[in-house]
Amino acid sequence: MSAGDKIQNAAEKAAGKAKEALGNATNDHDTAQEGRNDQTKASAKQAGENIKDVFK
Repeated sequence: MSAGDKIQNAAEKAAGKAKEALGNATNDHDTAQEGRNDQTKASAKQAGENIKDVFK
């Protein structure tokens, strides 16, 4: 995994956490769920990159 991919995935995960926190603070369940979904997507991307690195 390149450093740029790691940084991008970490940024997406952090943005998801912030969105989830905002949703929880404003009692907006849809926004909180979007934040959790964003975190899941970033984690899946990171896992995929890790698998690609294993086979290099």
